[in-house]
This record gives sequence, structure tokens and C-alpha cells, in this order.
Amino acid sequence: MITCVFVSALDFKNMQNILVTGGAGFIGSHLVEKLLKEEVWNVVALDNFNDFYAPEIKRENIHSFLENPRFSLAEIDICDAKNLEKIFAENKFDAIVHLAARAGVRPSLEQPKLYAETNINGTLNLLELAKKFNVKQFVFGSSSSVYGINSKIPFSEEDKIWQTISPYAATKAAGEHLCYTYSHLYDIRTVCLRFFTVYGARQRPDLAIHKFSNLIWKEKPIPVFGDGATRRDYTFIDDIIQGVRAAIDYDKADFEVFNLGESQTVELKYLIELIEKNIGKRAIIDQRKMQPGDVPITFADISKAKELLNYNPITKIEEGIEKFTEWFKKTVD
Repeated sequence: MITCVFVSALDFKNMQNILVTGGAGFIGSHLVEKLLKEEVWNVVALDNFNDFYAPEIKRENIHSFLENPRFSLAEIDICDAKNLEKIFAENKFDAIVHLAARAGVRPSLEQPKLYAETNINGTLNLLELAKKFNVKQFVFGSSSSVYGINSKIPFSEEDKIWQTISPYAATKAAGEHLCYTYSHLYDIRTVCLRFFTVYGARQRPDLAIHKFSNLIWKEKPIPVFGDGATRRDYTFIDDIIQGVRAAIDYDKADFEVFNLGESQTVELKYLIELIEKNIGKRAIIDQRKMQPGDVPITFADISKAKELLNYNPITKIEEGIEKFTEWFKKTVD
């Protein structure tokens, strides 16, 4: 584990201090960018830069922030409780947005203990420190995967989440339960956000839209699991950040769960067609069997987020894929 810490106390007057774990990642770096633009936040981004994908990608994500005096970087693992506590002791945080996690359904089948250690124990470490240092706003990045093979669509926050079918999904459900427990016991407002297949600039290279775009661009086969009829509720990064930002300010209840999606489903075949159109090349399909842990559909009921967070996603898949491929073409080798 990385234990090197580079972080300094941020003490600008009339500012609020916020910790963003996973702050160099896809969603995290976009949130940090948003908060710095508001000019009312001192932001500590925490990331361990592990090798799940190339660390230099994440370092590039935050490169433009490094000279900002309201930005500080803590290079540390959330499982490193000792160094985590040092960060909390040096910075009086008003809020925490916890996005750091071992991500991905399929890898979690191969390394379930690693996923449990990071996603459950790491989350517990942060909640314990929020309790100790009296941090009253805790936003947790959960996942639509907690719904598992839920037969009812669209998925509602009121649905039971006992049908998870991957260790990753189970760890996210456990994280939500920990958030409720600490909210109930220690008066920490916790807001759990179930993200539905987020995409956009800086998306992780292992995720479908980025992976497909790269393979189509290089004229290599793309792996398609099943018959291409699976459907996902793809959510553009700008819309997700709108929801996360609203959750930081949410104060109507001590514990809440929200779906953040576009509330529209897109068939895999159509997604590939859109990528082909915007990349300007045809896909070579490598047809494979459905994989364990994969769900046939994700579909968000976002009525609760609309009512309580004023969440209003506006990016349709056609526009979002066009924006993504514009970014992709500027960065591809």
C-alpha cells in the first residue's frame, strides 16, 4: 500500500474544507474541478494511484490542479488508517465525498478479499474518522450494481437490495449499510449515490465505451458478451457531477439514498452503432457468452433525486457519445 502523504492544512478564511477520496479518478477529478471553480472550497484529493489501470492516467487527470493554492493531494490508501488520521487532524473537513473504491464487477470475482478490504474496511475507516473529527456531511459513491438481478424496473431506492450477484456489488451494499449505521449512531448525515454506468471524458479505459472506442479506432475486435441485447442506463459525467454537488449540500434528512442515472436504457447493439458512427470505423465483433456477475438491464427511477436534489440530467446518449469521442480522439495514441 502507498503510505506517502503529501497534504497540507488548508486554512483560507471563509472557505469550506472538503475531502474527495478517489479524487484523481474519473468521477473524482471532475468533482474536484467543479469544486475548485466555485472558489469557496479548499479541496483535499485523496488517491493511492494503484495499478488497476495506468497511474499516469490519473496523474494527468489532476495535473492542472496542482498549482491551485486551494488544492492539496494526499497520496494514500483508504485502508491506511494511521496516515488517514493525520490528514483529518491537519484539516478540519466540513464534508467528505467518498469515491475511492476497487471498481469493476468481473475483477471482483477474481479478488473478492481485496474488494472487501478496500470497499468495506476502507469505508469504515473514513466513517470512524468522520465520527472522531466531527465531520457532519458524508457522501458515499455507491453503484447501480447493488440492485443485482432485481426483476422490477425501473430500479427504485425503495427496492430491496438482497440480490447482488458480484462481490463488488455486495461491498457497495455493505458500504450503504455502514453509512446508515453511522448516521443513526453518531449524527453524521450520510447520502448514498447509486451511479448508473457513468461515461464521458476521462472515463476509465477498462469501461465499455472507452474500451470499445479504443479497439474500434485500432481496428481490433471488441468483446461482446451475450447477444448484444443487454441494456444499460448510461449517465453522462456532467449530469452525475450535478447530482453529487447537490448531495454535498443536502440537509433534508440524516440518511438518504439516491439513484443518479439518465432514466433511459440503451441497448448494447445501439451503443456500438453510435460509437462506430462517431469514431468513423466499423466494429469487429468478438461474440462471447454472458459473464457471471453481469446483469441484463440497469434502469434508474430518478424521481426521488429530481424532487429532493433538483437533479436534472439532460444529456442523451447520442450527444454524450459525440462529446466522449471528441475527447477520445484528442487523447488516443
